[in-house]
Amino acid sequence: MPETQSTRRLQWLLWLLLFWAGAIFVRLVLLQVVHHDDLLKLAQQQQQKMLEIPALRGSIFDRTGQPLAKTMPAESVCVNPQKIPDPGVAADILSRVLGLDRPKLYEKIHAASRRGSGFLWVKRKVSIEEAERLRSLKLDWAEFRPEMRRFYPRGKLAAHVLGSTGIVNPEDTVERGNAGIEMSFDEELSGRPGLARVFTDVRQNPYDSVVSRKPEPGADITLTIDPNVQYEAEKELDRAIASSGAKTGSIVALNPYTGDILAMANYPSYDPNLPPGPDDPPGARSNLAVTTPFEPGSVFKVITLSAALETTQLRPDTMINCGNGTINLFGRVIHDHKRYSALSMADVLAHSSNIGAIQIGLRVGDRALYEYVRRFGFGRKTGIDLPGESAGLLRRVSQWTPSSIGSVAMGHEVSTTSIQLALAGAAVANGGLLVKPRMVMSRQRPGEPVERLSPEKPVRIIAPETAIKMRQMMEGVVLHGTGKRAILRGYTSGGKTGSAQIFDLRTHLYTHNYNASFLGFAPVPNPQILIVVTLNGTHSGDAGYGGAVAAPVFREIATSALRMLDVPKDLPDSLVRASSRKRVESDLSIAGLGDALAEQRSVSSVTPPPVQADSSAPAEETVPDRRPFLSAKLDAPGSAGAALIGPRVPNFRGMTLRAVLEKSTAAGLPVEIQGSGLARDQEPPPGTILPPGARVRVQFAR
Repeated sequence: MPETQSTRRLQWLLWLLLFWAGAIFVRLVLLQVVHHDDLLKLAQQQQQKMLEIPALRGSIFDRTGQPLAKTMPAESVCVNPQKIPDPGVAADILSRVLGLDRPKLYEKIHAASRRGSGFLWVKRKVSIEEAERLRSLKLDWAEFRPEMRRFYPRGKLAAHVLGSTGIVNPEDTVERGNAGIEMSFDEELSGRPGLARVFTDVRQNPYDSVVSRKPEPGADITLTIDPNVQYEAEKELDRAIASSGAKTGSIVALNPYTGDILAMANYPSYDPNLPPGPDDPPGARSNLAVTTPFEPGSVFKVITLSAALETTQLRPDTMINCGNGTINLFGRVIHDHKRYSALSMADVLAHSSNIGAIQIGLRVGDRALYEYVRRFGFGRKTGIDLPGESAGLLRRVSQWTPSSIGSVAMGHEVSTTSIQLALAGAAVANGGLLVKPRMVMSRQRPGEPVERLSPEKPVRIIAPETAIKMRQMMEGVVLHGTGKRAILRGYTSGGKTGSAQIFDLRTHLYTHNYNASFLGFAPVPNPQILIVVTLNGTHSGDAGYGGAVAAPVFREIATSALRMLDVPKDLPDSLVRASSRKRVESDLSIAGLGDALAEQRSVSSVTPPPVQADSSAPAEETVPDRRPFLSAKLDAPGSAGAALIGPRVPNFRGMTLRAVLEKSTAAGLPVEIQGSGLARDQEPPPGTILPPGARVRVQFAR
C-alpha cells in the first residue's frame, strides 16, 4: 500500500510523542532517582523549619531567699494581615491601645499584606492592662500568643547588680542578659533551649509543629545581697545626692572577712522592668561602683600609712614634721589645708594632713609605696562577677615624676573604683587579708542539689599587728579627726574621709568640685561590715568634703545594717553631747601641687568656717574612750572615792605576740609592741585601770 501524506504525518506525530514520553521518563528518573536526596533536602528546607523553644530562665534570689528576678507568663499580640479589612483602621486601634507609633505600624501591616503573609507580630510581651483593653475590643483578626517575660518584683532595688534582659542580636528572637548578673551568668540562667520542627505552607505560614527536644530550664542563682541593707544604701545615697548636689554616687557594703557584697548602690538608677527611654539620665544603667574609676584623695592615706608601719620605724606615736603647712618637693611647693607644725603619725591620719602624708610617703619610698599599693589590689581588676569592671589606673614607678610620691601618698595620680577601695579597707578591717569579692552564694540546676560557692582563699598583704594599729588609728579619725560625723550610737567605728579635686579634661586644671568619700567599718574590735561611700561632683567648699557629706551616709547605713545583722553592741547607747554646732575639718587632698588653686585653698582652709551640722544628724557626740571596757571603782590618791572607769589591764607576761594581740583586741586594749619573742614585761602592770587614751607597752624578748 503506497504511503500517503496522512500516513507520514501520523508517523512523525508518533515519533514526537515517543520522544516526548522519553524525555519525561528521563526527567522523572533524574528527579526521583538521581537527584532525589538533594531535592528532598530542598523541599524540607522550604516546607519545614527547626526553631528553638526558649527554656525557662532561672530565677535570681537575694541572701534571704526572696526573688529579685524571675520569669513570668506573658502574652504577645499578633495579627493575620490577610484578615484585616482596613490596615489604616487597624493601625489606629492597635497603636492607641498598645502605645505604638501609628505610621510605623501601618507600614508594617501594609507591607505584610502586600507580600501575602498571614502572620505579623504587633507587640511582644504586652502588659496585663494592655492585654485586657485589647481583648475588650473583640477583634477577630488580632490574636494573643503565650510567651515568657523577665520580671523584677523589687523594681529598682539592686538594679545595677541584677542588670536586665533584652534582644542582644537583632536577628535573635531570644532575650539575653545585657548587664549585671543577668549578663555574667547568662548561659547558666538561660538553660538549654528545646527544638521544634515547624511545617509551613507555600507562603511560609506555619500549620503544624513537632517538638524534637524539650527545653531544659536554667539554674537558679542566690546572691550575697542583703535586701534590707541594699534598701538602706539606695535610700541614703539618694538623700545624699539631693543634699550635696553631687552628680553621681556609689555605695559598696561588704563583709570584710568573706568579701560578700551585702549592698551595691549607684545613682542615677533605673527600673529593669522598663526598656531604656529617651528621658533616662545619662549613665543610669552603668554600675559606677565597678566600671568608673576616680581619684580617691585622702582615703588613700590608709595605704600610705600601712606601708610605713611595715617598711619603716614609724609608729602611731612617732612625730611627723608637717612644715607649718608647706613643703618644697623637688622644686614644687605643696600646701596643706592647715598649718600644722608637727603631728603624730596617728594624728596625721586623724586630721588628714597632706604634708604629713607626704613626709611619711618619702620615708616609705617610691618603689615600696608602689609595691604596697599593688598589694592592696589597685591597678588590677578584683574579679567580681559583674561585667565591665575597670582596673583603675596605677602608673609604674618608671613613669612617675620626682613629685609623684607626694601625689600618690595622698591619693592623686592614681584612680580606683569603689569596689577596689572597699576591698583595700576590708584588708585592714579583717586583720591583713585581701579577699575576693563574692556576689553569688549558691546556684541550683533543675533536679539537682544546691551547689554552695565558698569564698576564695584570701591573700595576706599586711601583718595582723599592722592591721590592728591601722584600725586603732582609723578609730581616731572618727573620734577626734575629720570623721566625727561617722560616730555610731552603740558601736565603735573607724574610717577615713577623703575629698579629691576633680580634674577638668577640657581646661586641664583641677576644679573646686570634689570626689567626696568615706571608708568605714564597725565595730572596731571585730568589724562585721565595711562601707565605702563615694559622691562624685560635690561642691560648695568645705560642705562638699567627704567628712561633711559622705561620713553621715556611712553612719546611717552602718547603724541600720548592724542592727539588721544582729551584731551585738560594744558601747552603751548613752553618749556625752557637746555643742550643737561643730567645725568641719578639711580632708581635702590638694591635687594642684604648687599652682594658684593650691595656694588659694591653703589660705582659705587655715581656719575653715563653722558648718551647721546635718539636720538628720545628732549634735556632735563625744566619748572619752570609745573602746570596749571593763569598769572598776578605786580610791585614787588625792581624790577619795573617785571613780576610775576604763579597761583593766590583763597579764600578758609569757604570751606570744599573736596571743597578746588576740587578747588585747578582744578586750579593746591599745597595745604598743617592743622587741620579739615572748612577752617579758609590761607597763602598766596587770590589774591596773588603763586611763582613757593610754596604751599598754609590752616588751618582748627571747
